[in-house]
Amino acid sequence: MGVMDKLKIFVVKEPVVAASCLIAGFGLFLPAVVRPILDSWETAEKVPPPPLNDVVAGVTGKKN
Repeated sequence: MGVMDKLKIFVVKEPVVAASCLIAGFGLFLPAVVRPILDSWETAEKVPPPPLNDVVAGVTGKKN
């Protein structure tokens, strides 16, 4: 009996476990493949954050 036959029998006997294994496989595969693809894309230039003094002044309404 080949591996495929054993796999078919397993899926018929335990469909919930087989589906869980399939979902887990996607969960492991997608981050391993998609993340490097997204990281390789060139992104726009990063905008520097405003100085903390300006942020505090804007929140409190006080001007220095």
